[in-house]
Amino acid sequence: MLAVFEKTVAKSPEGLQTPQQEPPVNALKDGLLSRSFSAVHPSAVTINLADSGLISYSVDKQNPLLPRLFAVVDDIFCLFQGHVENVAPLKQQYGLNKTANEVTIVIEAYRTLRDRGPYPADQVVRDLQGKFAFILYDSTSKSTFIAADADGSVPFFWGTDSEGNVVLSDDVETVKKGCGKSFAPFPKGCFFTSSGGLRSFEHPFNELKAVPRVDSSGEMCGANFKVDSNSKKETGMPRVGSAANWSQHY
Repeated sequence: MLAVFEKTVAKSPEGLQTPQQEPPVNALKDGLLSRSFSAVHPSAVTINLADSGLISYSVDKQNPLLPRLFAVVDDIFCLFQGHVENVAPLKQQYGLNKTANEVTIVIEAYRTLRDRGPYPADQVVRDLQGKFAFILYDSTSKSTFIAADADGSVPFFWGTDSEGNVVLSDDVETVKKGCGKSFAPFPKGCFFTSSGGLRSFEHPFNELKAVPRVDSSGEMCGANFKVDSNSKKETGMPRVGSAANWSQHY
């Protein structure tokens, strides 16, 4: 799976960005990265998200134990890889029918948060028991919701290109091609939203700090993000009404 989001849609943490990428690469220009991804995954389908970016999906070369899924519901696009063990209770929780799977559960969980906000986003991700990574884009609000499980069970990487656009994929070579040295594994046990940035769903009241990565040649190469046990976020969670858009509040 592959997603590239324009920097106004998903602003990456500063620590992920490595200055002076050479040569400079714009992952969105002329379909550069999507063409590269399709060359590796010939069955890939790419969806242009207008000025917000793009997503690409392929079942080619997938791990049968960590399958990829894709769905679109009411202008919400979601790429999911892995499996969730507690699908049955989640279906019941979100009022879904028997045919619902992991990707439709994630979409419905997001819609519930966006429209009603009954509980925090960190709880929604924490309720997913299993091995997973997902990328969700809401074209109505131009918002993203991205997460990886607490153990980092699914290969999942992210980075920024020379224009500050965010690149995410399960294929590390694709991310390297788009981001040069400004890339890293997506932080396990974390989620990212357009409005709230990067957060830990295991430790939602702690800040995250960037720990610079160094490659084999001693050069800076993006950053890993760790929970800062000495830094606390505010514990209050703002309540939003049913008419409010959760994606603009978190």
